[in-house]
Amino acid sequence: MNRKLLLIVGIVALVVAVPLIQARVGGGAAAQVQTEKAMRRSIQSSVLASGKLVHEQEVKLTTEEIGRVTQIFVAEGSRVTKGQLVLQIDDQRLRAAVEQSQASVRVQEIQIQRQQLSAENLRTQWQRMKSLHDQKLVDDDRFTTSTNTLEIAEVDLRSSRETLSQQRALLDQAQDRLAKTRVYSPIDGVVTSLDIKVGETAISSSTNIPGSNLMTIANPGSIHTEVNVDEADIANVAIGQKARIYAIAYPELPVDGLVDSIAVSAKVATGQQGQSFAVKIRLVDPEKITLRPGMTCRAEIFTATKSDVIAIPIQAIQVEEDVSAGKSERHVFVMRGSRAARVTVDVGLSDDTYQEISRGLADADEVITGPDRVLRALKDGDRVVVRKNVRK
Repeated sequence: MNRKLLLIVGIVALVVAVPLIQARVGGGAAAQVQTEKAMRRSIQSSVLASGKLVHEQEVKLTTEEIGRVTQIFVAEGSRVTKGQLVLQIDDQRLRAAVEQSQASVRVQEIQIQRQQLSAENLRTQWQRMKSLHDQKLVDDDRFTTSTNTLEIAEVDLRSSRETLSQQRALLDQAQDRLAKTRVYSPIDGVVTSLDIKVGETAISSSTNIPGSNLMTIANPGSIHTEVNVDEADIANVAIGQKARIYAIAYPELPVDGLVDSIAVSAKVATGQQGQSFAVKIRLVDPEKITLRPGMTCRAEIFTATKSDVIAIPIQAIQVEEDVSAGKSERHVFVMRGSRAARVTVDVGLSDDTYQEISRGLADADEVITGPDRVLRALKDGDRVVVRKNVRK
C-alpha cells in the first residue's frame, strides 16, 4: 500500500515538474515579432505648417475720380504690361475744365504782355521827365506823379504774373484730374479679377463698397505661400531652409521652396488657439503646376539634414522615464540568435518614419520593430521568432 502511494506521488510530481523544467530551460513560447535591419540613410528633420498661396506682387486698382466707366480694355485673365491703359472713366466734364483753365492762362498771358508794354512806355516817359526835372524844367509834383504812376504799373505787372502762376497751378490740377480718368497698370501681370463693368460708376473710396475696386492685377511669377508655424517649432526655422509645398488641389505634386522671411512677432492665426509666426516661403518652380492665390496648402520645412547615419524605424524605440529623477532612457530590442536583447541607445535627428541612432547600434543589427502589443511586453532575453506581416 505504501509502495503504491509513493508511486502515485512520484508520477504526479513528475507530471508537474517536467513542464516547469522545460519552461525554465526553454524560456516559454517564442513571441512572433517583426524586424528591420539598422541601415545607414539620410535623415531630414522637418516642421509642418499650414497656410495659403498668395501673390507677393498684387495691386487692387481704384480711382480718385468719381465717374461712369466708358471703356474697359482688358478682360479677366488678360496679360498686361506696366503702363498699359486698362480702363477709361468718362472725362467730358474734366476735359472741359482743362480747356477752361487753358483759356484762363492764355488770357492772363495776354494781360501780362499788355501791362509789360504799358510799363515800358511809362518808364520811357519817366526817364524824359527825370531829365527835364534835373534841368529844373519840370516841377517836383509832376515828377513825383510820373514816378508813382510807373511804380503802380510795375506792381500791377507783378500781380498779373502771380495770377498767371495761380492759373497755371489750376491748369495743372485740372490736367491731373483728367489724367486720373485713365487707369494704367502699375505692374506686369495678369488681371485676376474684374470688379466693374462698362456703364457702372467708379467711386473714389478706400472701403469695399461697390464701385470702389476696379480690378486686381497680380504677377503670377511672384506667387508664394504664407504658413503659420507654431511658436514651439519656430526656433528651428531659419531663412534659406528648403521646404516642400503641397497645394490642396495637388496633394501628390509637391513644389520645392525656400524660406524667404519670418515674422518678427507672433499672432493668433484664424482657426487656431495657440500663438504662431507667419513664415513666407518662396516657390522655386511655381509654374510646375497651375497654382492660384487663395489655395490652401501645407508646407514641410526641413530644419536639419544628416547623411550616412544609422537609423531605425521610430516605433522600435521604447522610452522609460523616471519622473522623480527627471531622467529618461531609450532602448531597443535586437535579435541575438532566437532571443531579444535589450540595448540602450542615444538618438539624434528624426523624420516621419526613421530615427537616427547615434550610439548603441551597429550596421545590420536586426532590430525588433513590432507588433506594438508584443514590443511593449517584451523583456530582455525573451524567446522570439521572426514572422512577416504580423498584424499589430
